[in-house]
Amino acid sequence: MQTMSHLIPSKLPPELLGNVEQQIQDWLSALPAAGESADFTAEQLAALRYVWTCSTFVANACRRDPRLLTELLRAGDLGRRYGADEYKNQVDRALDAVIDEAGLMKALRQLRTREMVRIAWRDIGRLAPLEETTQDLSSLAEACLDGALQRLHTWQCAELGVPADDRGEPQQLVVLGMGKLGAHELNFSSDVDLIFAYPDAGETRGGRRGGGVDNEEYFRRLGQRLINAIDKLTEDGFVFRVDMRLRPFGEAGPLAMPFEAIEDYYQLHGRDWERYAMIKARVVAGDCQAGERLMAILHPFIYRRYLDYSAFDSLRNMKQMVNQEVRRK
Repeated sequence: MQTMSHLIPSKLPPELLGNVEQQIQDWLSALPAAGESADFTAEQLAALRYVWTCSTFVANACRRDPRLLTELLRAGDLGRRYGADEYKNQVDRALDAVIDEAGLMKALRQLRTREMVRIAWRDIGRLAPLEETTQDLSSLAEACLDGALQRLHTWQCAELGVPADDRGEPQQLVVLGMGKLGAHELNFSSDVDLIFAYPDAGETRGGRRGGGVDNEEYFRRLGQRLINAIDKLTEDGFVFRVDMRLRPFGEAGPLAMPFEAIEDYYQLHGRDWERYAMIKARVVAGDCQAGERLMAILHPFIYRRYLDYSAFDSLRNMKQMVNQEVRRK
């Protein structure tokens, strides 16, 4: 384990330790049966004690899977910063042999647990700055969303046909990340705020059912399957909680909308808070090229050509509402 000796108190208070010592002994005893060595240095055990005392999540995850921590150690992942495409590569490897949604959900949750333990370890041990921790959490969410979407889209195309516009051009879902995800600022308890979109109306072609499903229905089903793959609580936990309430018309609106309908919504009905929320929006999964077109379409709504006094008034009103909510809580 990368040294954290300069960060670890020489003696942790008993009220903090609780039953951590017994948990560690139970974990060490379980390692040989899992085919792992229980030979750790005093410094490594001190680091383990420190992290487990600070995070019941890390402790419980390691106890459920005794090989988790030793595998992270062998890979050297606790002591290094990930590269730009590391999470994408990790997700691709984890999902390489997946053939159905049950396997997809299990693989994503197991990978999520591994990476959350790694990120938490580095955060608690001050081996990573705050910016790296929030970036890692955001990159993990982004990679899981995109990896799951790719496979779900392939499976649904085989069943319902390939969605296409009136010219026969294939369509794919575009996933916008909002809020903390869009700004690379996720924390350990964050939801992922998403908006689903697709380029044009049309219908599917081919597939086992012979096509003929309109794009709105196709992408609604695909969006529901993606939410289920990421958000559903199973015996392996969940990946991230998904919040779709920032989409046009909120919970009353369609789950996925074509670009033209989204543009009309924001130009005709977009509220000030939606304008400011869109500043952090970015494409996190799906067809990135089409997503950039969507962001270009929304640019005039997000960044108005001219500011007037009403814009400043709306900012003051929003600030006042935030202050009132803080006082209320």
